[in-house]
Amino acid sequence: MKKREFVGIDLSKEKIDVRLQLARQENVFDNKLSGFKKMLKWITKSLDQASDLLFCFEHTGMYAFPLLMFLEKEKLEYVQVSGLQVKRSLGIQRGKNDRVDAKRLAEYAYLHREELRPHKLQSDILLKLKSLLALRSRIVRQRAGYKASVKEYKSYMALKETDLIIHSQKRIINALTLQIEAIEKEIKQLIASDEKILRQFILASSVKGIGLICACYMIVLTNCFTDFKTWRKFACYAGSAPFEHQSGTSIKGKTKISHYANKQMKTLLTNAVKSAIRHDKELGMYYKKRIAEGKHKKVVVNIIRNKLISRVFATVKRGTPYVDLVKYAA
Repeated sequence: MKKREFVGIDLSKEKIDVRLQLARQENVFDNKLSGFKKMLKWITKSLDQASDLLFCFEHTGMYAFPLLMFLEKEKLEYVQVSGLQVKRSLGIQRGKNDRVDAKRLAEYAYLHREELRPHKLQSDILLKLKSLLALRSRIVRQRAGYKASVKEYKSYMALKETDLIIHSQKRIINALTLQIEAIEKEIKQLIASDEKILRQFILASSVKGIGLICACYMIVLTNCFTDFKTWRKFACYAGSAPFEHQSGTSIKGKTKISHYANKQMKTLLTNAVKSAIRHDKELGMYYKKRIAEGKHKKVVVNIIRNKLISRVFATVKRGTPYVDLVKYAA
């Protein structure tokens, strides 16, 4: 990627630290529209024009959203990277602050300029769907906490349903359940409003075990199945791809999955496996067979996770729903 300048940006709630890699210049601006305009004016002054730029910053959730909107509007190219990926790629580093982080991001963008590809902001519907899924996830965790609390109080204090400690928490649980149902209803309406997303959702959910939330997460995380070229790359992202750990004759570690994964997606896929082995005859028989052969349960679950991912990607790529061939077998 040929660029005249590589801009590293470290984002915080109120400020952004900016570093120009080739010009060796630094500055600090407000994390809002007026600050972004001043940043662009400063870069233009340094380079005579604001063209052929590549902005590089970390995934910081809501803090990065105003900057994303600004860069999209100005048609400026950018990449969002993992902080851990940047840290490990630059080797041993000493010290950490916002200024140093901006410098490291600019250096990372420059060193990896041939590999990096500009990112694009997701559509408004996908962004809203992503926010709804995140909200639902938080409420589900809160409800689980109250359920666990009720169970503990009943076990250790022998409280009755009518006691205030139990009654109050159950009312909160019921209220949270209603909110979850309302969010899921909104998610369904949002899916139905977009023809492309609706088609991909129907195809993904045709795979037994893949429900509403799992299918939606896959659509959002893959940006409508465009950000991952193969199902294997997504399996790696979701923590289902096993990796070897050996070197020569002295290091012979077990082949296992990596901890660097999207834990939420991995959990959803694990739940999908539990559903699939109950409702998919082929996967159910496969699960029982491998367990009977002495395979560890977690290994078999991981294999089925990969099978589900490959099936979803295949149905979306093919454009036709998944067909259960077992019921047609003689």
